[in-house]
Amino acid sequence: QVQLVESGGGLVQAGGSLRLSCAASGSIFSINAMGWYRQAPGKQRELVATITTGGTTTQLDSVKGRFTISRDNAKNTVYLQMNSLKPEDTAVYYCNADVQPSGSWTVREYWGQGTQVTVSS
Repeated sequence: QVQLVESGGGLVQAGGSLRLSCAASGSIFSINAMGWYRQAPGKQRELVATITTGGTTTQLDSVKGRFTISRDNAKNTVYLQMNSLKPEDTAVYYCNADVQPSGSWTVREYWGQGTQVTVSS
């Protein structure tokens, strides 16, 4: 009964900012790595940014210096601060997390439902 719920997407003009949030809920023993992916029309889903439990991060080259991934372990939430947005950032953004449910010995990968980000010029 683990769920990931995303929020914060919307329509913004080029140069603007958005902050995406993804909260994990349910019977959770632990959460390992968390991340954000995106999928633009006609393209495959690509990794945008990840963050480990220890805070180590990685980002797609095209978003470095503009996007920042962070997490609040007390709230089981991962964020993606998106600044200086460009039209090519337009995509559906998906939250991802590796979660060990309570009572389970296995870590499973969970996905959010996706949130639309549209950047106009």
